[in-house]
Amino acid sequence: MVLAGLGAIAVAAWTYLVVQPLPLPAGLTDRSMVDAMQMVHVHPWTAAELGPRFLMWVVMMVAMMVPTAVPMTLVYAAVARKAARENHPIAPTFVFVAGYLAIWALFGVTATIAQGGLDQLALLSAGMVSASPMLGGGLLIGAGFYQLTPYKHACLAHCRAPAHFISQRWRGGFPGAFRMGLELGTYCLGCCWILMGLLFVGGLMNLLWIAAIAVFILLEKTMPRAETGGRVIGVSMIVVGLLSLAGWVAIG
Repeated sequence: MVLAGLGAIAVAAWTYLVVQPLPLPAGLTDRSMVDAMQMVHVHPWTAAELGPRFLMWVVMMVAMMVPTAVPMTLVYAAVARKAARENHPIAPTFVFVAGYLAIWALFGVTATIAQGGLDQLALLSAGMVSASPMLGGGLLIGAGFYQLTPYKHACLAHCRAPAHFISQRWRGGFPGAFRMGLELGTYCLGCCWILMGLLFVGGLMNLLWIAAIAVFILLEKTMPRAETGGRVIGVSMIVVGLLSLAGWVAIG
């Protein structure tokens, strides 16, 4: 039941991204205008644009991050079932998941603000892709170096050990379950936040790029020797970023 619920949330979010047109800058409505999509398009965001852009980020985070929380959520659900059998019911699993998603909703606020700032600095194309080799290369280099930091791997360690996390962070009641979800989301954010910046490298309208980052995050949290693989990918990001800054590789 829990797995089906998480699957339904993820499928609904991905369906929204596929079906619902992502918000374009004012004056651009024809998605077949490839040349126009590649041009920098600077204009102040209106209040009417702000809501759809924030919603886009929140749904995107749900689509990408809910699958990565499955192992931790299943452990919490197992504890909840055991407690119910022993007549010591605890907060439902959805409270734990809600805390986790709240962190990513807050991140959506930050991401929306960041996108707005990059727009006003003329660093994004109308297709929401980096229009600057400095930005694209810098994001890759930053993400690559972060892959090598102890902080990244400390956060990743919590995400990769569901049973240990639940046992060490356990808190009772509805507030406790929600706080546990917040803590998991915080560690997850500490692990993945800069990878979300790479969405500006491949483009916020590129569903294959979004899916590729989501799959990488999922594998990093679940596969054996993922730390080693993450470091290899990090070094590769740095190399590609430097090549981009040197003008030898075009990205975006």
